[in-house]
Amino acid sequence: MYSSLAIEQNTLTLDQVTAVLNGKRVIAPPKDIAEVKNAYEIYERLDELDPFDVEDLLKAHGIMVRGLTAEAGQFRSGNVGVVDAEGRVLHFGTLPEYVPGLVCQLLDWVKDSPTPMLIKSCVFHYELELIHPFADGNGRIGRLWHTLLLSRWQPLFAWLPVESIIHDRQADYYAAIHASNDAASSTAFIAFMLEAIKAALIEAIEATAQITAPKESAASTPAPENRWPVIEAWLKENRQIKNADVQRLLGVSTATASRLLRDWTASGKLIKLRVGSYWSYRSTEKP
Repeated sequence: MYSSLAIEQNTLTLDQVTAVLNGKRVIAPPKDIAEVKNAYEIYERLDELDPFDVEDLLKAHGIMVRGLTAEAGQFRSGNVGVVDAEGRVLHFGTLPEYVPGLVCQLLDWVKDSPTPMLIKSCVFHYELELIHPFADGNGRIGRLWHTLLLSRWQPLFAWLPVESIIHDRQADYYAAIHASNDAASSTAFIAFMLEAIKAALIEAIEATAQITAPKESAASTPAPENRWPVIEAWLKENRQIKNADVQRLLGVSTATASRLLRDWTASGKLIKLRVGSYWSYRSTEKP
């Protein structure tokens, strides 16, 4: 939920979102607070939704943008154009009179097509953004419904939602949408989503393996003052290091590995860089 709102430029931090949901007072734009409360409600009711029912899609939209737009829970009545950050029109949404029929056809296709759900959910996500059926909230609903479709297929996607997968890859997400628009084909978007989902699953598997692995003895776990030399020695043989490598080498948790990498980066020992779908680190010392 937090990730999907952050993608849409909601200004609340994760701590502020938690405070709002706990009923605490938060100084923030009322619109952003309303978005948090609405999104939390619909994500809590995800199990109640039929992923192939247009009425449930409209109900979800009604909750997601309640109090934020006059057409909450309704297909838009006017024309709409999608623009980028510089105000350039990327594409025009479907004419409003055709929106209900196209959305129903799309839902029926997802329900009945023999295409694997992993692919169908990506196609639905892209096509819904292309139709742009609502006056506001199209991105949030598209990502929500993608998660709903996948979680009904494989329950693990209920705790590994599409929104979180996309959050750290926002620029690539929008680039994939634009590439598909230019090509008049959803292929680029499907490829992006499959790669992002694969990367997220690998990270989840590595984290689970770390949690369930037998604890190393104290004798085999480097003392705090000896941690950097272990990493330094690794980097002399390997160009880069990832969080999972630090966990394995030092026998620490994911959170501790993240903290150590952050500290070493801040101190100038490491440089953080993006490698494909992962964050990685390399030494600042020249080989």
